[in-house]
Amino acid sequence: MDAVIETAWTVPAIKAALEASELVREGEMTLRVLEGADPVLLATMHEYGDLPIYLSVGGSQIVASVLLWPVAEQKDAARFNEFLLKAQRVVPLSNFAITTVSGEDVYELMGELSCKTTLQTILIELRTLAENAIDASSLRETFGAEAA
Repeated sequence: MDAVIETAWTVPAIKAALEASELVREGEMTLRVLEGADPVLLATMHEYGDLPIYLSVGGSQIVASVLLWPVAEQKDAARFNEFLLKAQRVVPLSNFAITTVSGEDVYELMGELSCKTTLQTILIELRTLAENAIDASSLRETFGAEAA
């Protein structure tokens, strides 16, 4: 069973640990800390089409998230949103949300972890979230997208 660590993770500590870990496959991801009020780790997942995953640490949790597509581009967004709420299990271990980016509502997929989890569990979350983001794009096509 995975044990928890004694000291809570920080964004720079996660970056350093992932870069030094033998658990990370060569060329699997590129990591960069985005400085701001609270630093955010940008993990570019090369094995998933250079998918950007944002990882933040706050309070007692680590949040990993992927921005998907603008809500305005989703055909029948109300019906799609209802489907997401009723069929949450279609992307295991991840949750859908709507977040506002530069004044535009965007679908987001995210996962949460304890900030005292192991590095292996963080890496599993990054990979799972990337796989789920790819799977989520097929849901979008099931409902169709409006022409931009």
